[in-house]
Amino acid sequence: MSTDHASHTSKIVGTVWGLLVLNTLGSAGAKTIIPLPRSLIQMVTMGALVAAFALALAVNLRLRIRASACLFLLTLLLVPSVISTADLESGFGALFRCARLALFVGTLWLLSRWWDGSLTFVRYHIQMYFAVLGSVAAGLVVSPGAAMPELYGGRLVGALWPLTPPQIGQYAAVIIGLTVLLVLGRRTDKAGAAVVIVPSLVLLALTHTRTATLGLFIGLALAIGSLILTSAAARRFFAWAVLCAAVAAVAFASALQAWFLRGQSKENFSNLTGRAKVWDALLAAPRSTSEKLFGVGLGDKSFGGLPIDNSWLAVYHEQGLIGVTLVSAIIIVLGGVALLRPPSLQRACAIFLISYCAIASYTEAGLGDASPYLLHLALAASLLAAPAAAAPLSTPELPRRHIPRWARRSEIP
Repeated sequence: MSTDHASHTSKIVGTVWGLLVLNTLGSAGAKTIIPLPRSLIQMVTMGALVAAFALALAVNLRLRIRASACLFLLTLLLVPSVISTADLESGFGALFRCARLALFVGTLWLLSRWWDGSLTFVRYHIQMYFAVLGSVAAGLVVSPGAAMPELYGGRLVGALWPLTPPQIGQYAAVIIGLTVLLVLGRRTDKAGAAVVIVPSLVLLALTHTRTATLGLFIGLALAIGSLILTSAAARRFFAWAVLCAAVAAVAFASALQAWFLRGQSKENFSNLTGRAKVWDALLAAPRSTSEKLFGVGLGDKSFGGLPIDNSWLAVYHEQGLIGVTLVSAIIIVLGGVALLRPPSLQRACAIFLISYCAIASYTEAGLGDASPYLLHLALAASLLAAPAAAAPLSTPELPRRHIPRWARRSEIP
């Protein structure tokens, strides 16, 4: 393969990954400066997925894929989704979401050809989500009132594209964590990393998103902990981080507590901003044996008109106990493979992504459907993939040359 062709293919693969990110941004969120009809947003996001699949197929016409337990389990997750949707009791929306999930997983299968354990997809991930955060920052500059509305308690939202505070917090936390790890692994310079990390930290603070903040700190602690024995930079960073955290906890205890509580009462905080009531109602609702096993079909991750905000309960509600088992298997398999890999930067990035998704799953939904969380886990799977073995160079056999009988004598008489 020529260098130009490889470069062209790499750009197409990066474009496909960016289109998958665009598809998972969603269509529900805050009011934007210029009102965007939800049908138009859905057309853009779904069109991005169709374009991603078409491009991935065009660049991988021979359908070369790599074996992946993560993608195999995601493919199996389609089974309870389709079974629960077959009777159309949940409407055609559930059938549409099944088709979307199938297209999403199919695109990941086509991209798996380039999963070789390198950091290529990490850079695609950071670049695309940083562009999304750039639109959030632009909305904040253009219209601070629309970007931090009272409806969301003054928390940062997307004013140009409808993004909620948890979404912005998630994107910021993920690219901060990945960029920090790239700096520790000396795969990027500190100046370039600061351009990504500093604005993302500001946006994360403005969202007041507790789940993303905890996921960032705990995920980074686990990821850096996996590098401590082999990286002096990781040991120094960990020591300084612990020292700074201790000083901040003492000096800014009241400010940190106020930021963490977001003005909520202790009762409201204890029931997770009303989430616990929805969870109790969902678990207490009567279900048939079929609904317990296969769920009620893919929906908008809500129950009784209120968001579920828990990946495990959302999967149980929509894809049943079989769906919960498969999603659990994905997390366990990826975590087990990461633990068995020797220490490396790729392994540390994968541990960060897996742990972040596991932590966020408690207060955020998305592990059972096409979402940024599945994209994070797919990125972790690409990092844990074994490098493709190079094909051995075969030495062409030289034609045998006829040697006269007189020249075959080994000794001269």
